[in-house]
Amino acid sequence: MRRKKLKAELIITAGNKTQFPLEQVPEIAFLGKSNVGKSSLLNTLVERKSLARTSSQPGKTQTINFFNVADKVNFVDLPGYGYAKVSKTQKEAWGKLIEGYLRDRNSLQQVILLIDIRHEPSQNDKTMYEWIYHYNYNLIVVATKMDKIKRSQLAKHLSIIRTNLGLKQSDKLIPFSSTTKQGKDEIWMEINKLLAEEDV
Repeated sequence: MRRKKLKAELIITAGNKTQFPLEQVPEIAFLGKSNVGKSSLLNTLVERKSLARTSSQPGKTQTINFFNVADKVNFVDLPGYGYAKVSKTQKEAWGKLIEGYLRDRNSLQQVILLIDIRHEPSQNDKTMYEWIYHYNYNLIVVATKMDKIKRSQLAKHLSIIRTNLGLKQSDKLIPFSSTTKQGKDEIWMEINKLLAEEDV
């Protein structure tokens, strides 16, 4: 389905809501703990190696990054959460920035919550899931790094995520690997359904 590079560009890096771009196109937010693979997912979706910068230093992203894709949708990369070495003050600031975006952004149509498939969802993951439902957004849960586990263990790990997060029957849970690109087409199918487009 998504076999070629898309027109995609970083349009703004925002440290507060006054810097958010005009709400001209639908937005899809990507949310997850530090080092869960958000940048790798974003790059894989648009067939770019470095549209979103990956980092070996968890907690480095401290801003909300807006990427315009094909002039039809903005992918919004929210700061990673849950990194222990970040100060309490910084955690609180990030929390307010994320919550303010989720609460006030009228163009936000969907949230993609990333969970590392190798680990049980953390309390922070559960809190984020509850936030998303509190604000009544469409939700996709993407279980990242599926290439790091044995195929025979896939169903077990997905069941753990579904149970521990308390996913509703209607919630979409998609296993994904940026290495093999498995799950990429399924994620795009869900995005295009939301946008009511045949294809982006």
